[in-house]
Amino acid sequence: MKEDTLAFASRDGLQIQTWRWAPEGAPRAVVQVQHGLGEHGGRYRRFAEALTAAGYLVYAPDGRGSGRTAAGRYGHWGQGGWPGWVDDLNQLNQRIRADHPGARLAIVGHSMGSFATQQYLLDHSADVDAAVLIGSSEVSGIVDVLTAPGPVDLSVFNQAFEHRTGYEWLSRDPAEVDKYCADPACGFVPEPFEGIETLRRAADPAQLARLRADLPILIVSGDADPLAGGGAALETVAQRYRDAGLRDVDLALYRDARHELLNETNRDEVTARIVGFLDRTVGA
Repeated sequence: MKEDTLAFASRDGLQIQTWRWAPEGAPRAVVQVQHGLGEHGGRYRRFAEALTAAGYLVYAPDGRGSGRTAAGRYGHWGQGGWPGWVDDLNQLNQRIRADHPGARLAIVGHSMGSFATQQYLLDHSADVDAAVLIGSSEVSGIVDVLTAPGPVDLSVFNQAFEHRTGYEWLSRDPAEVDKYCADPACGFVPEPFEGIETLRRAADPAQLARLRADLPILIVSGDADPLAGGGAALETVAQRYRDAGLRDVDLALYRDARHELLNETNRDEVTARIVGFLDRTVGA
């Protein structure tokens, strides 16, 4: 795997620092990865190793307020706020299209990145060839959580788990939890997302009807993920896509797995499922 970095400009003038991992030889397709809240794109290097081994070129930004893009101001979202976060997916898509004209492209969003992906697809389903949602949920409930009074504290999701660090909700693998806690670019308390109410569009049947029917979507989640509601929240998301006319919607729930499936004890199984989905869609 070959690693390099690049930057692209957001609409409100931020320089979004982006990891790029390339396979040996010509790529089969491109995978655009969007990380979640309180983390950064560099945490997806291991996932990228599996993708590049399968022949895929991977772009993974440090989103606004995150990683290297934050320049130390973690959780500061810039003038664009939440709509800017969503539009950044489009700006990177356009950069990839310019760099690799004609290449097939899949978007993979985890957690907050999956919510951005749900909203992004409403206006840009023609710009991607497949989508994967990891650690996702039904968006209306997420908006309610993020607009509640007080700061956003991710450790509140740990209430049903042991409390060794407060982040056991992320994974059953204590080594992965410890790596998250030791990373100064993870676990920060963000400022409120201005414009987050626009995310409710992704639960609106009239908006979902705008998606193209032939877009394949894979949804993967742990049934012990507190965002999953035991899997019911993902069943709702999948059914909404099917009701909107999408013909290829696949939902995989992993028993006892928690939020960060790519850092879970069964991560190899999850990664293989995602690679298999890519192989039959963008990699075919």
